[in-house]
Amino acid sequence: MTAIRMVSSVLLLVLMQSGALCARRFRGGRNPQPRRSPPPTRADRGDTTESFPLDFTAVEENMDNFMTQVKNLAQSLYPCSAQKLDYDMKLNFLENTTVTCNDGSPAGYYLKESRGSRRWLIFLEGGWYCFNKENCDSRYETMRRLMSSSKWPQTKTGTGILSPLPEENPHWWNANMVFIPYCSSDVWSGATAKTEQSGYAFMGSLIIQEVVKDLLTKGLDNAKVLLLAGSSAGGTGVLLNVDHVAELLEGLGHTGIQVRGLSDSGWFLDNKQYQCTDCVDAVTCTPTETIKRGIKYWGGVVPESCRQTHEGEEWNCFFGYRVFPSIKSPVFVVQWLFDEAQLTVDNIQLTGQPVQEGQWRYIQNLGIELRNTLKDVPAMFAPACLSHEVITRNYWIDIQVKGTSLPRALHCWDRSLNDNRNNKAPPKGCPVHLIDSCPWPHCNPTCPTIRDQFTGQEMNVIQFLMHMGFDVQKMAQQQGMDPSKLLGMLSSGS
Repeated sequence: MTAIRMVSSVLLLVLMQSGALCARRFRGGRNPQPRRSPPPTRADRGDTTESFPLDFTAVEENMDNFMTQVKNLAQSLYPCSAQKLDYDMKLNFLENTTVTCNDGSPAGYYLKESRGSRRWLIFLEGGWYCFNKENCDSRYETMRRLMSSSKWPQTKTGTGILSPLPEENPHWWNANMVFIPYCSSDVWSGATAKTEQSGYAFMGSLIIQEVVKDLLTKGLDNAKVLLLAGSSAGGTGVLLNVDHVAELLEGLGHTGIQVRGLSDSGWFLDNKQYQCTDCVDAVTCTPTETIKRGIKYWGGVVPESCRQTHEGEEWNCFFGYRVFPSIKSPVFVVQWLFDEAQLTVDNIQLTGQPVQEGQWRYIQNLGIELRNTLKDVPAMFAPACLSHEVITRNYWIDIQVKGTSLPRALHCWDRSLNDNRNNKAPPKGCPVHLIDSCPWPHCNPTCPTIRDQFTGQEMNVIQFLMHMGFDVQKMAQQQGMDPSKLLGMLSSGS
């Protein structure tokens, strides 16, 4: 036992020294890692453990138990060590096997624990949806990963807000990370088992609840904050489920967990399409028509207060600006003002020929409509960019609105919620309501890079606007300025 204690002491010193070195690397020391370098693969890390000139003879009989204790010690001592030892999120299937993916295969989640952290982030994946037997059959043939767990990998590496790297994820890197794959095709709203008539199970809402129940046995019961996040259909899923999660935890006696929502690219409009087409699938139908059909097919569940407000027309609750007033939990909304998925369902095609003047006006009006629906949302980040989804992209830290990055805005929101609970004044110079005021796509210079679909070449703002049919002379005349001045403003993102 004396030998074990002695070796433990030596290893403790080694771990503390390596932890300090790791801290300097992660927190901007002399040799910081490149910000976007991909995480090392297992081959890069190697399968052998680093050796030290120590004599383990005295503890050979207890080696397995001893090394387990050392690993646990490393993880609790310094989160950096935990990432090296257990970098990826690992697949877990639900304990309740009656809650399934569309095809009846088991639903599940990926988990990366962060020992010592009382913050949990649960992410809902996106991926459109289907709303009748025909287009669900087609989806099953072409996108089976989004309807079945049969070929899910055993591990998954987090990126963006799910990344364990502080340089890519400055404020949430050491949280417990959970990724729930989307395999219910119902915008995370369904609560219906597989039937002969539908041919599929739609259990998105139940999957979320079962994941939360399973996580309570893995440390969530000791959580301080649970952030339910999601992108695209997952972002809409956050709006539909964040209060359900809060009510579930409260009903199970976990009243001390603060449940919050982060909805990315899930704030869709039920607006009129630019051109009406036959309703064949989720892309060609109007947003309202697909949801009207889908909610019946899925047995969709919406927040109770929203259901009461829109009784008989519960489909309204799938649109952010209609459901948001009824949500009790704090929610941060991230939404591109010119969302590609919104433009797709509105039948605006941005490939091939430059857009026509009518399409250009429609696109600008879309930005105006989105701004109007977001003006009363207290915590939001809305850049004037043409894109879709952002919080799991590795460039998410580069996007800014009025000089504030998205991670910074989320950190300010976190602080403001904590200050509200402690009756403190909100921090100064820490904005949480950020929306671009410039009127056209990509007028924000920090927008993601756009590439020409056919050549693959990067396009600057002017090239992109020209490609879309933007008339500099005409716009300058309307604005009462010299065309060269307008071009300069476009180049700088003014």
